[in-house]
Amino acid sequence: MARTALRPRRDRVGSITSGALAWIYCALLVVPLYYFVVSSFKDNEQIFESPLALPGTWDLSNFGTAIDQAELVLAVANSVITTVAALVLTLLLALPASFALARSNGRLGRFVENVFALGFLIPSFAALFPTFLLAASLGLFHSRTFVVFLLPATALPLSIVILTSFMRAIPRELEEAASMDGASALQVLRQVYLPICVPGIATVLLLNFLSFWNAYLYPLILIGPDTAQRTIQVALPTLKVDAGTDYGVLMAGTLFTLLPVYLVYTVLQRQMQRALISGAVKG
Repeated sequence: MARTALRPRRDRVGSITSGALAWIYCALLVVPLYYFVVSSFKDNEQIFESPLALPGTWDLSNFGTAIDQAELVLAVANSVITTVAALVLTLLLALPASFALARSNGRLGRFVENVFALGFLIPSFAALFPTFLLAASLGLFHSRTFVVFLLPATALPLSIVILTSFMRAIPRELEEAASMDGASALQVLRQVYLPICVPGIATVLLLNFLSFWNAYLYPLILIGPDTAQRTIQVALPTLKVDAGTDYGVLMAGTLFTLLPVYLVYTVLQRQMQRALISGAVKG
C-alpha cells in the first residue's frame, strides 16, 4: 500500500519537474529571439538602457539602413541559391550511395560506410588550405559555383550515415516484391525506399540547411568581398564599422538570417512528425 501511495506522488513530482524544465527551455529559445526583434527597432541608447523593454516607436529605419548598407536583399538571394543548390546536390549524391550501402551485406560495403564515417574526424579548418589550392587550380576561386560543390562534400558523411540507417530498417520483402514485379533498382529506390525514408530525408535536409545557411568561413574565403556573390553570413559583418556599431541596424540585419532558419525548421519539423505518425499507423 505504501509503495502504491508513493507512485502518484512521484509521478506528480516528475510531471512538475519536467514541465518546469520545458518552460525554462522554451524561455531560453524565445528570449533571445524577442531581444533581437525589439532591439532592431531601437537605437544604441535604448538598447543599453532598457534591453528587454518594448521600443518607444516601431521605426523601420534600421531595416532600411541594413538593407542598403550591406545589400542584404542580394545577399539573401545568394544564400538561397547556394543553399538550395547544395541541398539538391547532396540528396542526389547521398540517396543512391545510401541505397547501395543499405543493400550491401559484404565487408566491402561496411568498409565504404566506415570510410564515409571517417569524415566526422576531419575538422573544417584542416581542409581549408587544400580547398583553397583546389579552387585556384580549377579556376573557380572567388566563385559561388565552387562553394555549391564544396558544401555537399562536407555534408555527405552525416547524410549517408543517417539515410543508410533509415534504409536498413526497411524490410527486404518490400524490395523483393517490387523486383518480382519487374522493378529496376532505380524504381525500387524511387517507389519503395524514398516514400518510407521521408523522415530521414527531412532530417538530412534540416541539418544540412542549418549548416549551409550558416556557413561563414568557406564562403568568406572562396567567394571573397564580391558583393554580387557573397552570402548573407559574409554580408552581415559589414554592418559593423570602425567608427562605431549601430546595434539596432546590426540586429535588424541579423533578423534576415534568423527568420529563414526558424521558418524552415518549423516546416521540416512538421513534415517529419507527419511522416513518422503516418508510418506508425501503416505499420
